Amino acid sequence: MNYFDGDTLHEECGVMGVYLNNAQEAANYVYYGLFALQHRGQESAGITVNNEGRLESAKGMGLVSDVFDERNLQTLVGNIAIGHVRYSTTGDKDISNCQPLVAKYKHGSIALAHNGNLTNGDGVREMLEDEGVIFQSTTDSEAILNLIARHYNRGIEAAIRNTMQLIKGAYAIVITTQDQMIGIRDPHGLRPLCIGKLKEGYVLASESCALDVVDAEFVRDVMPGEMVIIDQDGLHSIKPSGWCQKKLCVFELIYLARPDSIIDGNSVYQFREKAGEILFKEAGIDADVVIAVPDSGIPSAIGYAKASGLPYREGLTKNRYIGRTFIQPTQAMRENAVRIKLNPLKHNIEGKRVVMTDDSIVRGTTCKRIVEQVRKAGASEVHVCITSPPVKYGCYFGIDTPDREKLVGAMMSVEEIRDYIGADSLTYLSLEGLKEACGGGNDFCRACFNGNYPMEVPLHEMNEEE
Repeated sequence: MNYFDGDTLHEECGVMGVYLNNAQEAANYVYYGLFALQHRGQESAGITVNNEGRLESAKGMGLVSDVFDERNLQTLVGNIAIGHVRYSTTGDKDISNCQPLVAKYKHGSIALAHNGNLTNGDGVREMLEDEGVIFQSTTDSEAILNLIARHYNRGIEAAIRNTMQLIKGAYAIVITTQDQMIGIRDPHGLRPLCIGKLKEGYVLASESCALDVVDAEFVRDVMPGEMVIIDQDGLHSIKPSGWCQKKLCVFELIYLARPDSIIDGNSVYQFREKAGEILFKEAGIDADVVIAVPDSGIPSAIGYAKASGLPYREGLTKNRYIGRTFIQPTQAMRENAVRIKLNPLKHNIEGKRVVMTDDSIVRGTTCKRIVEQVRKAGASEVHVCITSPPVKYGCYFGIDTPDREKLVGAMMSVEEIRDYIGADSLTYLSLEGLKEACGGGNDFCRACFNGNYPMEVPLHEMNEEE
C-alpha cells in the first residue's frame, strides 16, 4: 500500500475470540491472534477475559507489543477471551474508544469487539441518548452494545436479532456474555469473520491467518447475517431470519487482508497473483523487469512476471523498523517520508524499462514520489500497473477513505493521473479484470470503484453503470 500519511485507504479493525472448554488461558491465544491481525489496525489493542461471568480487560493505545506484557497477560484469567486491534473510522483516537467495550446491566456483564462501520450509527446513538442512555465513548460500537443490553429481557439470541434489525452497515462482531462467546456478521458479509476449531474449544477471527498462529483448524466462514453461539455444548448456528446477499468488500483481497488468509473461499495471495496476470493481458507493456511496491504489490508483480515472461526483481526495499505511526511533524520530514520507508535497489533497475505494480492510487502523492525515486535510481522507463480500478467513491463500511474531491481517480482522467505521477504509462485493472480475478462472481462490494453501494449510504453519489 502507499506509505505517505493521508494517501492511503486505511485499514479498519481486527477481532478475535477464543472459547476453551477446560482451560483458563484463553487470553494467551487471543494475544497471539492479535499479532497476526496487527495489519488491520495499529492505534490500539485490547483483550477482555470472562472468568465465570466476571469480565476483566487490559487495553491501551499502540501496537499489541506496546499494550501487553507478561505481567498484564498473567492477570487475564478465564476460559473465554475476546480481543481487538483498532484503526478508527468513527470515533476519536482516544483510550475511551479502545475495544473490547464492556457494559454492566441488569442481567450481568457483556463485552463486544467490532470491526466495521454503521451507516445509521448517528441516528441509533441519538435515539438512545433521547431515551437517557449515557455513552462513555464516541464509537458506533457502543451503540450496538447498548442495543443488545436494552433488548436482553427475551434472551441473548432475541437481543442480538433485534439489534441486527435496527443497525445498518458493515459489522463483524465477537461478544462474550456470562458463559458464551458469540459471533455475528452483517447481512451482506462486508466484513469477514471465520470459525476455527481447537482441540479444547473454538476460535472466531477476522482472518484465517489468526487461526494458523494458534494452531486452530479452519472450519468455515460465518455466513452473511448468521449468528454463531459457542458454549459448553459446542457451536450452534442461528441462520439469518431475513434476506441476505453476500457483498464482501473487494479491498479485503486487494489490500486489507494478509496474503496468507483465505476469506469466503478466496485465497488472498492467489487473487493478487491472478490480478497481476490479468494486468499484463490488459497492459501488454514491453519492458525489461517487473518490480513491486511492497508488500501488497509483490504477488501481483510475480503474477505479471509469470504471464509476461519478464524477470521479477526486488526493486524497492522496505524499512521494516518504521511503524505505521511514523511521525512527520514538518513539511520537510513529510517530503522525506517515502525515502525513509522505501529505497530503490539501483542494481536491479538501472538502465531498465521497469513495470512497477501497486494495489491502488488514492491521492497520488506517494506514487508520484516513488516514480521519482525509481527514475533517479536509473530506470529508463517507469510503467505503473495498479491491481484495482480507479478509486472514485468513498467507503461508508469501515475503510477510512478521503473525501471524494481528494480522490485523484474521481478528479482526473487516467491520462491526467499518469502525467501527474510522472510515469511513462499507467494501467489500472479494469472492472471486468477485477471480476475475473475474483473468480467471475458478483459476491463483492465494488462501490469505491463504481458507486454501486449495496445499501443506502448517508451521502448520495451518482452511480456509474458497471
